[in-house]
Amino acid sequence: MPPKQSTADKKPMTKAQILTHLSEQTGLSKKQVSEVLDELVNLAYQEAKVGFNLPGLGKLVVHRQEERKGRNPATGEAITIPAKDVLKFRISKTAKDAITPPKK
Repeated sequence: MPPKQSTADKKPMTKAQILTHLSEQTGLSKKQVSEVLDELVNLAYQEAKVGFNLPGLGKLVVHRQEERKGRNPATGEAITIPAKDVLKFRISKTAKDAITPPKK
């Protein structure tokens, strides 16, 4: 039996590895799993403006960053950074607790 790798030594799973794993676990073909995954991503893109929730994982939301003051790093000149919408992913408490157990 090979020695177990620590999670610090591992790299994130590739799409192909994810498809293979989900295919083996669900009994679906890799093509079917790929279609479901692609449709889930497209749905997340469409629904992100109102919030897209993946139960047990988290929520994709658009957050409004207000206009603020900043400095040009090259000249030191004060500038105004315009307001903009940014996309954020809020991890669910369940996912947080599963990955990093709460302190007692």
